[in-house]
Amino acid sequence: MPDVDPHPPARQVYVREAWAEIVKSARLPQFIIPTIALPPAFYALFALAIGQGSAEVATRNLATFGVFAVMGPALFGFGANIAAERESGQLELKRLSPMPAGAQISARVVATTAFSALAFLLIYTLGVMGGVRLSAGQWAMLAMVHTLAVIPFALIGLGIGYRLGQKGAIAVANIVFLAMAVLGGLWMPIAVLPQAMQTMAWALPSYHLGEIALMATGRGDGAQLWLHAGPLLLITAAAGLFAWTGERGQAA
Repeated sequence: MPDVDPHPPARQVYVREAWAEIVKSARLPQFIIPTIALPPAFYALFALAIGQGSAEVATRNLATFGVFAVMGPALFGFGANIAAERESGQLELKRLSPMPAGAQISARVVATTAFSALAFLLIYTLGVMGGVRLSAGQWAMLAMVHTLAVIPFALIGLGIGYRLGQKGAIAVANIVFLAMAVLGGLWMPIAVLPQAMQTMAWALPSYHLGEIALMATGRGDGAQLWLHAGPLLLITAAAGLFAWTGERGQAA
């Protein structure tokens, strides 16, 4: 039997923890099906089937459904999983272990980003099959927007996970997930919603990320970038405070 180093280098700890997080999540059908399978299925229904093969509809929905694809892994990967580990005592055990302080969160970020990328790459594949044609630069910008979209949703999920039990975290994450999808205009333009709901959209990261993603595809007004980037930065900062205060309360 090969010797196992009881004190591996910190880099190995980060890599092992990230791989363990990916494998653990991949083995959970209740995580994979709603977060990885549903967004491409919804895109195929709304953009390709109902859109009747329109390349313009497929392209616009590619931008917004890519944001939708990121929300699930971020909200549930952090919210529900953190809550489950709190209830089982795993979170406290990891804190007491000699594991580097940032290894657990880093591993979850890596796993969330990996599953998010898988979900929106499946949507990209369906989009190309549906007639989406973007330049290499536009594809790169779109992928960057969708990847960075993990940050605010992960912070929101983290704040939920530190405050609620597993069942409560799952319920709240589901409500946030669906509310941000609808009110953020990810499934349909917010122009079709009542005025009060359109106003609410400005407080949601999903709305601003969807608009920025549309700009990346050339379907939005790039001159309005900071009109959405500014509020998005403020919302992300608020989400970071929400996560930090939740973690501090747990550690106290």
